[in-house]
Amino acid sequence: MIRNMITEMRSEVQLRWVSLTAAALVAGLLLPVSEAGAVSARVKFACAKDYFAHCSQFRPDTPGVRNCMRQVGDNLSKRCIAALDAEGEVTDADKAQHVASQHDDE
Repeated sequence: MIRNMITEMRSEVQLRWVSLTAAALVAGLLLPVSEAGAVSARVKFACAKDYFAHCSQFRPDTPGVRNCMRQVGDNLSKRCIAALDAEGEVTDADKAQHVASQHDDE
């Protein structure tokens, strides 16, 4: 009985540690960056899953992450693309390329 309690307590502590670690990683995405490369909290929140799936090898506050997300392009989630578009991060050329790629798939 005591062993079971200890095992349960360890599992709970490990779960909390994992949760706190994940929260810290997401918080890192939400920290403000320099004004020159600043991305809104809305974009960071909407694109967090995309960042972790495709570009987590780059620090969130570097040009590398912006380049990586641009290269991922059409593989970004609709939510992320919508947030990027609303914030003016998607250019007309990006939109034209997206439309062209949709026609190429047909």
